[in-house]
Amino acid sequence: MSTKRLLGVFAHPDDEGVVSAAILKYNALGVETGLVCATRGEVGEIADPALATPENLGQVREGEMRAAAEVLGVHNLWFLDYRDSGMAGTPENEDPRAFAQVNAAEVVGKLVAIIRQFRPQVMVTFDETGGYGHPDHIAIYRHTTSAFHAAADAVQYPELGPAYAISKLYYGAFPRSILREMGEWMKSQNYQGSFSELDPEKLGMPDELISVQLDAEPWRETRDRSWSMHRTQANSGPNLGQMPEEIQRKWRSYAYFQLAASRVGPDVPGENDLFART
Repeated sequence: MSTKRLLGVFAHPDDEGVVSAAILKYNALGVETGLVCATRGEVGEIADPALATPENLGQVREGEMRAAAEVLGVHNLWFLDYRDSGMAGTPENEDPRAFAQVNAAEVVGKLVAIIRQFRPQVMVTFDETGGYGHPDHIAIYRHTTSAFHAAADAVQYPELGPAYAISKLYYGAFPRSILREMGEWMKSQNYQGSFSELDPEKLGMPDELISVQLDAEPWRETRDRSWSMHRTQANSGPNLGQMPEEIQRKWRSYAYFQLAASRVGPDVPGENDLFART
């Protein structure tokens, strides 16, 4: 096992796009990488009815996630086996099996077990907005943040192995300035999709909170290929290919992260290294 390890913790297959550029960058440097999916995205959209049905979508999306992980070179993949909650206000969100309804201590325990087994120096999840407010994204943000602290505390979950302290916790960020530009473009195009109702002034991360901006351009082709494995989700957002090139470049050519907690000190502006001082 490599001495350096990076763990991404997310809610659904395809959420790993937040950290995929970092995974590719650090894989190339010999870092071992891992991903956690809380659910299999069972109530997500289906881009093409020939690809899946509502009954087997979770199984299909698990296969898509495994294919994407293979493209990214991720050999450590965990599913927490919870059910996709769907968006707020939907019947699925009220289902007692939904991830958003699960007891927090149970989820944190599962994450602590993975952390103590995998022993990452760096862990990445969503920020408090969940990117765009999805209840599962917000839930995984809360539980992962709790697990960062619990894994290091020998008093908590002693049956799950020796305590282990992760050096740094990052939130994968969608810069608010870019979301604002995307929102203005969608409004100008009279875009009428699920993302058109989002308020860019409340979602995403204020730009001044972003501490690491990784150049994703060297891995853009591989990152796009990994995303293409999620075939059932191909039309789940606005068509980035139609957006002005400048917006696309900011969105696709960089990966943005906020240092949420550190046991090794703050990031230095411009350093742009998730593993600095680990």
